[in-house]
Amino acid sequence: MAKLHISSTPHIHQKGSFTGKIMLDVAIALLPATVVGILFFGLTALWVVLTCVISAVLAEVIFNLCVGKKQTVGDFSAVVTGLLLGLNLSINVPLWQCVIGSVFAIVVVKGFFGGLGKNIVNPAIAARVFMLLTFGSVGAVVTIAPVLDLGFLGQAVAAPELIAGATPLAALNQGAGAEGTLSVLQLLVGAHGGTIGETCGIALLLGYVYLVARKVIKWYVPAAFVATVFACFYLLDGFNATYALQHVLAGGVLLGAIFMATDYVTTPNTPWGRVIFCVGAGLLTFAIRKFGSFPEGVSIAILTMNLLTPFISTWTKKKTLGGIK
Repeated sequence: MAKLHISSTPHIHQKGSFTGKIMLDVAIALLPATVVGILFFGLTALWVVLTCVISAVLAEVIFNLCVGKKQTVGDFSAVVTGLLLGLNLSINVPLWQCVIGSVFAIVVVKGFFGGLGKNIVNPAIAARVFMLLTFGSVGAVVTIAPVLDLGFLGQAVAAPELIAGATPLAALNQGAGAEGTLSVLQLLVGAHGGTIGETCGIALLLGYVYLVARKVIKWYVPAAFVATVFACFYLLDGFNATYALQHVLAGGVLLGAIFMATDYVTTPNTPWGRVIFCVGAGLLTFAIRKFGSFPEGVSIAILTMNLLTPFISTWTKKKTLGGIK
């Protein structure tokens, strides 16, 4: 019994699995969205992503040196945090703000709470919301059209110029059939404005398939989030399946559901708890988009559910055999 060691999450049960391997798989799953974002938005997108990743890694190294902790950059968690933050930002975010956001994610959200496994909210999401509140809409809302001209999808963008305009989500929030609303195909391909990593639904779904195949995430966790958003917009906003699907594909629903609502540390550790978490996040996303002042609601929804994770885990944990029900 003296050899029993209890550590913080994530707890890995699969043979051959360890934190670094899981984080590397997440980084690989994010590569399709990253590559597509750079192709659509140009080298500026690459600088934003690289700045976030490098700043996150350096922040972790320096913080560990300052507090005398063992270096943990080898677990790739800082890389994933920086990558997720960069993909959640637009290309018009100044690079110095990317640095501040990455440092906030690693030092304040992760380091101050004890490091990986002890943070109570997702660092990348917390940093994104921090940037939104600190620097205004530049940290979250994009009014930049993509660099590539995909005329066969009805895009009237003359490459390589950038054109300001409403994001697809802003148009959708005006109601079904509003001016500027993009088709499901356009949203799947990603030839439209948005944050760097959220625009191409196909790229994000490729990442989802990879993570499920690698058994890094459970298929039903992102599905519960997406299904809740779809059901809310279908049942409560006009019984229009196309409109509901457009809301799923526009904005950060897929990016949040696949890569942030599946975080091992800040989501419940029981199967039913994960489903409840994602249903709650989906309901909040619908409420914020429909009734709130922000066009997007995924980050705030997931951040809110992160705070409820301890309670959900307690409510859904299995009863001890022979214990009091």
